[in-house]
Amino acid sequence: VQLQESGPGLVKPSQTLSLTCTVSGGSMTTNDYGWHWIRQPPGKGLELMGAIGYCGDTYYRPYLKSRTSIYRDTSKKQFTLQVSSVTPEDTDVYYCVAYGSGWSWGQGTQVAVSS
Repeated sequence: VQLQESGPGLVKPSQTLSLTCTVSGGSMTTNDYGWHWIRQPPGKGLELMGAIGYCGDTYYRPYLKSRTSIYRDTSKKQFTLQVSSVTPEDTDVYYCVAYGSGWSWGQGTQVAVSS
């Protein structure tokens, strides 16, 4: 499976960040993969933000749950991350990741939150 992130590289504070991951080579509607969003702040480790399963069930990291949403469009083979009310602390590299028999990563996309 291959994944590719897309979305804006710059978002203003208080706005909503929206990133889309396009999937190729794998099914989003069978129990082969879970679909994740992971981010990495500058100089820090990886952080799982949330995930969506093949049935559309979702998981969010508890402290992000109030402002994070993950949804999918299986007809386009895409899943989307939205983060509302962003602050400069949301400036990170964002990765979409599939987990099946192993981990498959997108190349990552840098997002800066700045006015």
